[in-house]
Amino acid sequence: MRETELHLGEPPAVVNIGVGVHGVASRTDVFRLPELWQLHLYQYDAELTVDGTAHTIRPGRVSLVPPSTTVRYRYQGPSEHLYAHLRIAPAGPPRTVAVMQDAGPEFPMLSSLLLNAIAAAPGAPEHTRAEIWTALWRIARLTPPTATSRGPHPAVGTAIAHIEARLAAPLTIPEIARAAGISHNHLTRLFRAETGTTVVAYIRRRRLQRAHHLLRASTLSIPAVAASVGIPDLQAFNKACRRELGASPRVLRGVTS
Repeated sequence: MRETELHLGEPPAVVNIGVGVHGVASRTDVFRLPELWQLHLYQYDAELTVDGTAHTIRPGRVSLVPPSTTVRYRYQGPSEHLYAHLRIAPAGPPRTVAVMQDAGPEFPMLSSLLLNAIAAAPGAPEHTRAEIWTALWRIARLTPPTATSRGPHPAVGTAIAHIEARLAAPLTIPEIARAAGISHNHLTRLFRAETGTTVVAYIRRRRLQRAHHLLRASTLSIPAVAASVGIPDLQAFNKACRRELGASPRVLRGVTS
């Protein structure tokens, strides 16, 4: 199966959502979910077979599998992804959507939407539904490369995947450029053209988005959150939160005393 029909006339019902870790006890998973759609956002390399059709998983790709479909994952090792299991009513006109797509420059936004949905799930299910509905609309509008529409430059997708996998570590533009297989200056030009922002600004924004999620949705200490997003200096982390998120880490967590 390479394409499916999706209805977006009303928000989906989110039955299950979270961060899945696979490929630890077994390198293979096989399952089938009656009545539930499967939405996955990937940051690893693997293979997914959907009703006999093989799809390559790469960092920065997203899959949307319809209900009652048998899927088989073959992992290369421990693999972590964002996921949501959904009930989608047949409301509104159908849209043809690829089962597996490269999210390209949309990947950071989709990651942010799913992380926000995960954080809201325990106490604000309506918020979770809204975030996932927005994500589905964005996924439905992803356009595969064609002869007249080249799509995002593959080097930018590789650079984004490299950044996303290493937000906790020191990152430099020359290092990211080497990972993408292009020069420092070429990456700088391509990245701005494709995403509308600089590499440094993108890294800063993604680190603070992840920090916001961890502060609201985890029990990690504030120093641990700072270290996990590559800003171990607490004074620098506090300033960055105030500048980018509008409040201190303690306030963002909800601790005011």
